[in-house]
Amino acid sequence: MVKNMIVKSTILIAAALGVASAAVPAPARAETAPTVASALQARQAERWPRLGAMVDVGVPDGLIGSLVVRPWKWVRVYGGGGSNSVSKGWRAGLALIPFGSGPSLAIEYGGYGQGDANGLVRSMTGGEFDSSPLLSKLAYDYANAHAGLEFGGKYFTFFVHGGVSMVWAQLHSAGGTLANTGTDTVVQVTQDPKLKAFGSSLKVGLILFML
Repeated sequence: MVKNMIVKSTILIAAALGVASAAVPAPARAETAPTVASALQARQAERWPRLGAMVDVGVPDGLIGSLVVRPWKWVRVYGGGGSNSVSKGWRAGLALIPFGSGPSLAIEYGGYGQGDANGLVRSMTGGEFDSSPLLSKLAYDYANAHAGLEFGGKYFTFFVHGGVSMVWAQLHSAGGTLANTGTDTVVQVTQDPKLKAFGSSLKVGLILFML
């Protein structure tokens, strides 16, 4: 009888352990690992490259190559250097692209050092231009306020920007005497004058994002 009781007790204990094992849920770690990996992959696919290179050409910018940093897909900060066919210069700017592509706004500031613009003007006029000392040391700074359109987005962007620009220039070698024969007025120029001009501007460019 004692033997039968031991056998029955053993069977009851085994059955209870089996029920308890079935009731315990599987470890969460086995399901969490694939879920975390999927989330990381989705986040990596959604992330836009932040570093790129840009080249654009326009007036008064000239031809500029820039390094571009994009902290968010709707913000672009850039700076670089280039040439206006007369001298070397630089430019920095900030662009806002609210939807990542499409409409955009940009503000920029740059400048060019002294250079002889007589050759450039002569080539543009077919050689019918006499050299002027006022153009022998042409230099200017400028600021752009542009609106435009962006085509592309994550890795490649083509853009067209247009708006207004302010240009500050100082004319060198302007000293001399100017005479108005109609009124017998004589004006003596003793300093190089500073000029400021305001007008429309336009540029087109390409951006390649890599990292």
